Order: sequence, then structure tokens, then C-alpha cells
Amino acid sequence: MSTTERPRILIVGGGYVGLYAAMRILKKMRYGEATVTVVDPRSYMTYLPFLPEAAGGNVAPRNLVAPLRSALKKAEVLTGHVTGVDHARKVATIAPLAGDSYELPFDYLVVATGSVSRTFPIPGLAEHGIGMKTVEEAISLRNHVMAQLDKAESTTDEAIRRKALTFVVIGGGFAGIETVAEIEDMARDAAKLYKTVSRDDMRFVVVEAANRILPEMGPDLGLWTKEKLEERNIEIYIETSMDSCVDQHVVLKNGLEMDAATIVWTAGVKPNPVLANFGLPLGPRGHVDTAATLQVQGFDYVWAAGDNAQVPDLAAGEGAWCPPNAQHAVRQAAVLGDNVISGMRGFPQGEYKHKNLGAVAGLGLHKGVAILFGKFKLKGRPAWWFHRLYHGAMVPTMNRKVRVFTDWTLAMFLKRETVGLSEMEKPFGAFQEAAAPAPKPVAVPAPATEADKALAAK
Repeated sequence: MSTTERPRILIVGGGYVGLYAAMRILKKMRYGEATVTVVDPRSYMTYLPFLPEAAGGNVAPRNLVAPLRSALKKAEVLTGHVTGVDHARKVATIAPLAGDSYELPFDYLVVATGSVSRTFPIPGLAEHGIGMKTVEEAISLRNHVMAQLDKAESTTDEAIRRKALTFVVIGGGFAGIETVAEIEDMARDAAKLYKTVSRDDMRFVVVEAANRILPEMGPDLGLWTKEKLEERNIEIYIETSMDSCVDQHVVLKNGLEMDAATIVWTAGVKPNPVLANFGLPLGPRGHVDTAATLQVQGFDYVWAAGDNAQVPDLAAGEGAWCPPNAQHAVRQAAVLGDNVISGMRGFPQGEYKHKNLGAVAGLGLHKGVAILFGKFKLKGRPAWWFHRLYHGAMVPTMNRKVRVFTDWTLAMFLKRETVGLSEMEKPFGAFQEAAAPAPKPVAVPAPATEADKALAAK
């Protein structure tokens, strides 16, 4: 913990809003005007739109994260959790990764804790579900999928093979559709290297509670995407949900049942529950209630944006709220950063207003769908190119942009890497086995002599 006589701008969270707001504030701030402190349990920001591509092996895991300390060299970066805020004294309680908790004073507060997976009390989900909110989950999913192909190749037990080669994704939004498309694409390529496993042996299932997939794309592009995925033998069940997955036995509300060793959960997000300890007004779903200026209602020194904030969508009209997506988060962060500087200098606050520029989704290598400015629709390879150009340009820091585009360029000339590192889930297993005490030798009785045989015969 450092001390400073300058005003402190405390930013809770180092995701989209936290990183981009900090970068904006540091850029606009005069030398020595304030201290910017960013607190996050991770020392890096994750570019979430790349998680499906990481799961499919098209982006290296280190290239979809931006280290906070290198991106924010003029700021303090503290690795830990903010567990509470005392507004009367303007102090936050910090729980570091090691050591005792301590209090950190602040003058201005930015709440950017983001979101966590929205789950339901479905039997078996906590034990067997795989999320897609972190880079660790994406890479674990990739390794897990490849391990299932290895398992299926190693056995002749048809029940084991069928379960290993059944992949279920819950959620038909961007995360779910892009994830199932990428891992199906990867598994299809990988199967070419196996002698007893083919794509025909695999079963991919998408479960969506709404009446269509990719609702942000509109009904026609959503239907086109559904048809294209079904052409790839990906089963899509809409207007249904999962009732249970105990012992990896999936039971859907429509009566369908199957054993599946892979159950991916992408059915939405919710605000980080830690917000309940921040003493701020929350909306009906747990979001921080903010004005169009991104100031928290009733607080002139607190701002919030992104997935954890309930921000009025002025472009959509009265009563509308900005959806929790990266497009809004990045642009809100810029307005928030400007408003923090204005608030610190006593200037008026600007309002956030942004009209949706469109949406893009990758559906595996050379396949995608996009809608631009609400009217221009792209399908197939053109949409995939636009998807890559857009997200490649938006990933933070020039270092990461170069690395991502280098990955993609090399992939044009080299075959996809289909190796799975499943042992990374238990990396110390081999050493622990080697270091364990050697088992005591089992005593082997000496062979019977001729005299012993004769005595036994009597």
C-alpha cells in the first residue's frame, strides 16, 4: 500500500471499464494532479470477445490479456479485492492476495467490477458446468475437449465414447454460439488425426430458452445462423432449458436426455455480487444505478459503467438501459474518464449517448455473421473478415494488436494446432507421484523345494 498527498482516484476493477477509464484519465490528467489506483484480483484485463477463439485455438491465451502494470505504468496497480466501501470516511477496504486487509483512502471512486456468470440452482451444474467468462475457462475448455477425443480413441466401450463425444452448450447468445462454432470447428479438424474418431461420432447440442439465437442480430440473421450451424450437424433446441445434469446426465425441459462429458454454461451474466458491500443504490437486478453522466445517483464523487452499471440508453429512448456488451463498456469508459477529470476540476459532466454500430460474430474459421449500422448485413467469409478486423483493432495496447494479427497471419500458412494439454489441470501431479514415498515391496514366497512337495503329498 502506498501513501500520497495527492487526491486519489480509486478504480475498482481492471476489466474493460477499469482499464480504458484509467488510460483516459492518465492521458488527460496534468502531471501530479492526482494518483490513479486500480484494484483487481487479476493483474491483467481480458478481452472477452476472443474467448471463443482461444477455446478454438485461434488466439494464444497470453495474447488476449493486457497486463495492467505495463498498460498503466503511471498508475498504482494493487492485486486484491475491494471488500467494502465506507463513504462517510471515504475509505475502501482492500483484501490483498497475501497478508491482512487494510484501508485505502480515496477522493474519487470508479466502480468497474464487471459481471459474473448468471447461474440457476440446477442440480449438477456447479459440479459439471464449464463457464466462459475468463481466459482460464476458455483454455481449460479447449484442453477438455481435446481430452475427450483422446478418451474416445482409447476405448471400445460405446457408452463411454458416446458420452465423451457429446458436447452441450447452454445459451444461444454471442458467447454460446461463438463457443460451440469454434470448438466444433476445432474438433472437426482434430478428428482427421484420429483413426477411430470422426466428426460423425460427435454430437454438439445448443440449448436456448428464448425463441431464437443471436437475438441482437435480428430474426433473419439469427435464422440464417441457425440453419448454417445445423448444416454442420449442430443440434439447436430453442424455447427449452436444462432441468438437471447430475453425474453429467443432461435432462432438458423438452424431454430430451443424454450423457455429456462437456457442459458449457453461457446463459447470461449478472453484476458482481460484491456491489452489495459498496453502499451504493442498486437497481432491481443488482446493477449500480447511474445517471446518463455515469455518476452514481446521489454521489457526486462516484462513477460506474459497464456490466455492473444500470446506464440510461439515451439513443434508444426513455426507459431503456444500455446492454452489457463490450461496445458500450469501451465507449462508456471514455466518457467516464472525461467526467472524472471534469469533476475533479469542477467542470460540468457530459452525458453518455451512443447509437449501436452493429454486431459481429465469428462462427469458426472463415465463417461469420455481422450487421453494421443496423442495416448492412454480412454473411460467411466477409463477415468473418470484418469480425477479425474489428476485434483486432479493439484489443487494448499495440503490443497485443501486433501479436494477435501475427497469430492470424501465421494461421493462413500453417495448419491449426490441435494438441490438448489436459494435464495442465493438475500440473504438479507427475512431480507429486515421483516424490511420493516408494511403496513397500510385496513379499514373494520362495518357490517350494522337492522336499516341501513330498511333505505336502504325505
